[in-house]
Amino acid sequence: MKILIADDDFVSVKILQLALQNEGHEVVVTHNGLEAWNAFDADPVRVIISDWLMPGLDGLELVHRVRARPHTDYTYFILLTANSTGRENLRTAIAAGVDDFLPKPLDREIISMRLCVAERILEYARQIRILKELLPICMYCKKIRDDGNYWQQLESYLHEHTGSNFSHGICPDCLSPECSSAPVTRPQP
Repeated sequence: MKILIADDDFVSVKILQLALQNEGHEVVVTHNGLEAWNAFDADPVRVIISDWLMPGLDGLELVHRVRARPHTDYTYFILLTANSTGRENLRTAIAAGVDDFLPKPLDREIISMRLCVAERILEYARQIRILKELLPICMYCKKIRDDGNYWQQLESYLHEHTGSNFSHGICPDCLSPECSSAPVTRPQP
């Protein structure tokens, strides 16, 4: 996996970077939240491991930006901290959109296990995205079935989900007398 690290502690970064690379991961290293955001925004990764407290943009603000970025595949976000991992900190991190929360100093075996979980969750997220992209459409009338098992016209469905409006006409192929999908009553020449 390609993993983005955001941490202002150079020693912690080096240890984490080497541990991840030894497991075969591609690692992008950044030393503060803004640098991490710029790297992610330019080339989104599927896993971020970020320190909570960094100058400028901290880990919570970074996760907010990651979650708010439109048209981005799900990113698994692990927050590291040397602070207490008490319940209030856990609630704050989870409410911000963090997926996992680990104390420093980091245990290499624990991070390895957590990344296995991250891979599993990211695979499920990929499968869900594929399923959501499938539209159940009637092969005869071309109506689309919504989540409530209601069949509606393609135009209504697209308008409801995208706001698009449609104008109708007849293409030259359907206007020709040889077209099998054209209306039965056609003007005679």
